[in-house]
Amino acid sequence: MIPFFAGDNYQYWKITIRTFLRAEGLWASVEKGFKEPESEARMSDAEKKRLDAARRSDASALSKIDMSAGKSTFLKISSASTAKEAWDTLEQEFHGDEKVRSINLQTLRRDFQNLKMKDYENIQEYQTRVIEIINQMRMYDEKVTDQLVVEKILISLIEKYEYVVAAIVKSKDLTTLTIQKTHQISSSARKEKIFTGR
Repeated sequence: MIPFFAGDNYQYWKITIRTFLRAEGLWASVEKGFKEPESEARMSDAEKKRLDAARRSDASALSKIDMSAGKSTFLKISSASTAKEAWDTLEQEFHGDEKVRSINLQTLRRDFQNLKMKDYENIQEYQTRVIEIINQMRMYDEKVTDQLVVEKILISLIEKYEYVVAAIVKSKDLTTLTIQKTHQISSSARKEKIFTGR
């Protein structure tokens, strides 16, 4: 099923449609773009065959993007003649230009740096909040390693969860620890604390 985009939640749509187009073998048409040659007169039969395949792939990618768009969104891309042109138009409209993206990313970086666990949160709730910000940063092509995320979580847990920090540090090399493994270790540490009363 083609992901639907009505003009809201662009970041979510962008990820899902990109995955869909990759699964259909059409993402290259969007990423690299398609350009009609000036002339086909001197092309060999093999080159004409490749051109025809590229043309069909681009038309198919464009049709999927068109079909995923709601009416108001479709009007913005209805004049696009290639999948890349439609994609770039939506990117500019809903994701902003380089300056806007830079400002948004800077805001997310600041939010990540200032993130602290709240007294009423449990570890899972806090970890979810951290991951939400990280995922937003990654949508702006920010390279954020699991190590950075794990370290952020560990240094910003509130005092009552120090036993979790100790369990994580004791059990793994932080440079290779994933976010998912951190969650598993913290869950085990909580269960052990409840069971042993320590």
